[in-house]
Amino acid sequence: MKNFFSITLGVFLLFFPKCQHFCEANPGNSPHIALFNYNEVKLLPSPFLSAMSKDVELLQAVEPDKFLSGFRSEAGLEPKASKYGGWESDGVAGQSFGHYLSAYAIWYAYSGDQNALKKLNYCMDELELCQKTNGNGYLAATPNGKRIFKEVSEGNIYSKGFDLNGGWVPVYVMHKVLAGLMDVYIYTGNKKALNIAQNLGNFLYATFAHLTNEQIQKVLDCEHGGIKESLANLYGLTNEKRFLELSGKFTHTAITDPLEHHQDHLSGLHANTQVPKIVGSARYYELANNPNDSVIASFFWETVTQNHTYVNGGNSDGEHFGDPGKLSNRLSLSNSETCNSYNMLKLTEHLFCWNPVSKYMDFYEKSMYNHILATISPETGTGMYYTPLVSGGKKSYLSFDYPVCCSGTSMENHVKYNRLIYAKSDKQDILVNLFIPSVLDWKEKKITISQYANIPANNTSELIINTPSKSKFRLMIRSPYWSKNTRIFINTEEIQCSVSPQGYFVLERTWKNNDKVTLQFGLETYTVAMPDNDKRVGLFYGPVLLAADLGEKDIDMESQIPVIIPEDKTPETWISKISDYPLRFKMHVAENPSDVTLIPMYNIHKQYYQVYWDIFGKDEWKKIEDKYKAERKKIQELEKITLDYCVLGEMQPERDHNFRGHNTPNGLFNKKKFRGTWLEGWFSFEMKVSPDQPVDMVVTYWGQDANKHEFDLLIDDYLLEKQELPAMETEDFRQVVYHLPAGTTKDKEKMTVRFNTIPNKMTPRVFNCRTILRSPK
Repeated sequence: MKNFFSITLGVFLLFFPKCQHFCEANPGNSPHIALFNYNEVKLLPSPFLSAMSKDVELLQAVEPDKFLSGFRSEAGLEPKASKYGGWESDGVAGQSFGHYLSAYAIWYAYSGDQNALKKLNYCMDELELCQKTNGNGYLAATPNGKRIFKEVSEGNIYSKGFDLNGGWVPVYVMHKVLAGLMDVYIYTGNKKALNIAQNLGNFLYATFAHLTNEQIQKVLDCEHGGIKESLANLYGLTNEKRFLELSGKFTHTAITDPLEHHQDHLSGLHANTQVPKIVGSARYYELANNPNDSVIASFFWETVTQNHTYVNGGNSDGEHFGDPGKLSNRLSLSNSETCNSYNMLKLTEHLFCWNPVSKYMDFYEKSMYNHILATISPETGTGMYYTPLVSGGKKSYLSFDYPVCCSGTSMENHVKYNRLIYAKSDKQDILVNLFIPSVLDWKEKKITISQYANIPANNTSELIINTPSKSKFRLMIRSPYWSKNTRIFINTEEIQCSVSPQGYFVLERTWKNNDKVTLQFGLETYTVAMPDNDKRVGLFYGPVLLAADLGEKDIDMESQIPVIIPEDKTPETWISKISDYPLRFKMHVAENPSDVTLIPMYNIHKQYYQVYWDIFGKDEWKKIEDKYKAERKKIQELEKITLDYCVLGEMQPERDHNFRGHNTPNGLFNKKKFRGTWLEGWFSFEMKVSPDQPVDMVVTYWGQDANKHEFDLLIDDYLLEKQELPAMETEDFRQVVYHLPAGTTKDKEKMTVRFNTIPNKMTPRVFNCRTILRSPK
């Protein structure tokens, strides 16, 4: 047992024999942890199988020619169909296509679906034609991509903060395409896919390998996704060392250097920009044996999961990290971007293969049950961008025809539920990591292990072993943190089994046909508090986050959002189960209203809901009730009258609001992004307005930006007023309300806001802008 778990260098095995040489570059003699092929683990009926089936319906409805349109046009070929909308019609064309290739290839590996194979082969034929037409290995749908990469290769590198040479994240998109190509090769055996990937890798090497480190770091200041990981994987498939060399150059030292020294400098950073970089560090460590990358990956995982993660296993607010351990005041409609959890699960998989301890599967399970599974529409199979965690939040599903980043990751998320249910070691130990109904077909041993569970509707998981002859191996079952006093039976006999230091029950014996292992978990309701506020908690039953079903009608924050005023802090005294199928609870000591129905977060769809609860003593509640309700009411009222909101200096909001500008730097100040200007600079963006109601505009500045900061503020072509902000006495953010004249918004759905410098002056830092319906006097 000890030898098995003392793994200092693990192995990330992919799923078919042709790619197991990914491991050959790993030094050391540690036992290997391998994951089973996708076709060796079949899901049985459960919410996970339902989500997978709905996701596959979406994949089958995809029209490849719409995704291929941009590739053909950039190669000078006539497109066969118009592009999808959303990012595929913008500068990030190809991003969702890369995920589509990966997801459909994984589905083929799982199911053997010949229609999926046919479509994937067609895509490879089309991409090969585009690449050959380009002539130099280049392959992308990025508008003006050839110009961009030519300029970069020549050392002419420039950016406004969210772009590379005027193109929206072109290296990020290249990563998605490369990853999709390699997955098609790995999971379908299409050699053409590997050849295309190799040619693309050669193009990237010719473009970047000769650049100085300073130039590379300038490139990496623009979001670049997991290009480090993809190049390392390309080396693993081809054994061509130039790809590993180039992978090493794509190390963004501004991010990795603090992590290497166990410093959390993530506050204010765009969250999902960082996670793929760290996945790249993990993969590079496995292939290049650079111990610094192991430290980077491990510390990043620890600090994100401990200091930046909400109760649903997701992270970020408005796509950004906040201060470590400060989450209580960061609840909003823009929590928990789906892409973040997709990438955190990838990172967790690497770390688990290095050191298979239960904490990794504890997090993996929490995020998969309570974030990933909760993001898929049961009607359309589409995913979600954010999962709101503010009280009174409501889910908003993405459009199939308008893909964005989380559309792509969602395609993959729901065909991968079987990925880590089981694992194995080269000592022939079987690890049972997750309690999801499934059948493991251990082909090399001709053994199947069937797991029947419906956690947490009931408290039992049964593992039935079918073997043609007696077989000796260790069955290692994770001891879940949410189970109190787990009981284990082999056939009908209860056994005593202690938990190893790594968090697993170890059952070693000679197994015979139809042996049955029964696990009886001690399920209970419990709370998980905010790291910075022990009176703000989430409610769980087993691994499942419970949410209050607040109904589908608009709610009143003052009267309908409950708080908890318990006589006893033990949840079992004020929460009772009322149904197993479907799983439902009643909470009896809430205020406004007195009884609340709780259901799993993944079963919330059209309802308003609540997942975080404020706990008060009765005397405490009486003292602060009016103030507490008034503050929540104020938040709700602001949301009701808000027409639009834009964070300046941040890539996605600026793209969404058609940002334009000249001599306009962006930056981070007091942990908030901003836009400003140099001399003779300007910037503009679009905001939604009401065509028939008075509108106000609220702009956030820094109070001490005064005197030298004079500027013209225009609405479309109308000069709203010449601005000179007087300094505030204290250093703080300030909000200025502009009452827009009726003529500036009449009969309009949106307006263009423009900040212009005047001679020898600069604009102040502008942090955000909000348009709201004007409240009557």
